[in-house]
Amino acid sequence: MFKKGSKLYSIFNNKCPKCQEGDFFVNKSPFQFKNNLKIYDNCAHCNLKYMIEPSFFYGAMYVSYGLTIAFSIAIFIIGYWLNLSLITSFIAIVVILILMTPITMRLSRLIYINMFISYKKEESSK
Repeated sequence: MFKKGSKLYSIFNNKCPKCQEGDFFVNKSPFQFKNNLKIYDNCAHCNLKYMIEPSFFYGAMYVSYGLTIAFSIAIFIIGYWLNLSLITSFIAIVVILILMTPITMRLSRLIYINMFISYKKEESSK
């Protein structure tokens, strides 16, 4: 499932979606806020241009919205299971979503580019 060649490998390891060798984001940590979303122009291994077209990653906003809704529902269900009050669940959702924002932004970009670019084994063996 997380083996090289799967989209999940590229998403969770910050790798190029085409060759899965080169890094996607310049910074490894999502919590370096100054350049959190700074990506390389091209893959260092296969030379794939990451910014496929101008404003390509605006579509990642929709992915980010979906991730946020999924996290919110999961947190609410956990809160309901733990018998938390509605206001406590709401506060937990807000706090966790604020803390998860840098991760969500990066994940949404990686998921979005992986929707359009598939792994090519011959590119990874260059």
